[in-house]
Amino acid sequence: MDLLDAIRRRRTTNGPLLPDPVSEEHQRLLMEVAGRAPSQLNSQPWRFVIVERRETIEAIADISGESMTEAMSNGTFFERYKPYFRFSKAEMELQRSGMLFDRLPAPLRPFTGQVFTSRGQKLMNAMRVPQTLGAENRRLVAGAPLLLAVLLDRAEYRPGELSSFYSVFSMGAAMENIWLTTTELGMGIQFVSFPMEVPGQWGRIERLLQVPDDLELMAVYRLGYLPDEERRPAIDWTSAERKRPSQYVFRETCATPQDGWDDVAATERR
Repeated sequence: MDLLDAIRRRRTTNGPLLPDPVSEEHQRLLMEVAGRAPSQLNSQPWRFVIVERRETIEAIADISGESMTEAMSNGTFFERYKPYFRFSKAEMELQRSGMLFDRLPAPLRPFTGQVFTSRGQKLMNAMRVPQTLGAENRRLVAGAPLLLAVLLDRAEYRPGELSSFYSVFSMGAAMENIWLTTTELGMGIQFVSFPMEVPGQWGRIERLLQVPDDLELMAVYRLGYLPDEERRPAIDWTSAERKRPSQYVFRETCATPQDGWDDVAATERR
C-alpha cells in the first residue's frame, strides 16, 4: 500500500476487533512512526502507554461504558454535538460533514427528528437507549487486545502558551502517523472519548495508568486487527462524506474559494 492509498483508506473502526494480541513487532513499528512525527525544536513532547493487561482494559471499558450511558442519559452529548448529527443521506450529501446515523433499531427510526428535544430525550431514556449504547461501548473497548494512552510532557504542554499549541500539533501528527500505519497493517483504531465527556471519569483512568504530575493524559485509543468481515453495532453511524475542496480551500485570500478541483476529488474518492 502506498501513502496516498493509506490516506484514502484511513477509517475509524466503530465495530469489533479481533481478540488476537497485537504483535510486538507491530507495536514497535507504531511507536517508531509516532516518534518520527515533526515537533517544535525537536521537542518530541509525546509519551505513550501501551496497555495489554486484561484487568486494566476491562476497568477502562467499564469507565467508558458508564460514561457513555451518563452522557447520553442527561442529554449533554446530544446538546454538545447536535451540529454533527445527520439522519438522512440527503442531509449528509448536503452538509458533507458530521455522522450519518444509517443503522438504528426499527423502533427508534420514527423518532430521530425528536432526538434533540426534551420529549425525545425522555423517550430514549424510557427505551433504555443510553444503557444499550453504554453496554455496546463497554463491549467494544473490552474486546480490544490493546489500548494506547497518549500523554504530553507538561514542560511543553502549558495551556495559554505557544508551547502548548506546538505540543498538541505535534501530538496530532504523531497520532496520524500511527493511524495511517494501522491501515497498512490491517488494524483498526478508535478514540475512547466518552470518559472525557463526564466530569471525574478521566481522573479514574489517570489513576489506573499511574500518570505522574509531569505528564498530561490527552487521549486513549483501542487498537487491534480487523476481522475479515466487519460487523457493525446495532446503533452505528458512518462518516464517508468529505467536504468538497471548494468548501475548505481558498486561493491567495480567504475571499476566493478554490475552483475546479471538486470533480477531481470526487473521482479520487471512488
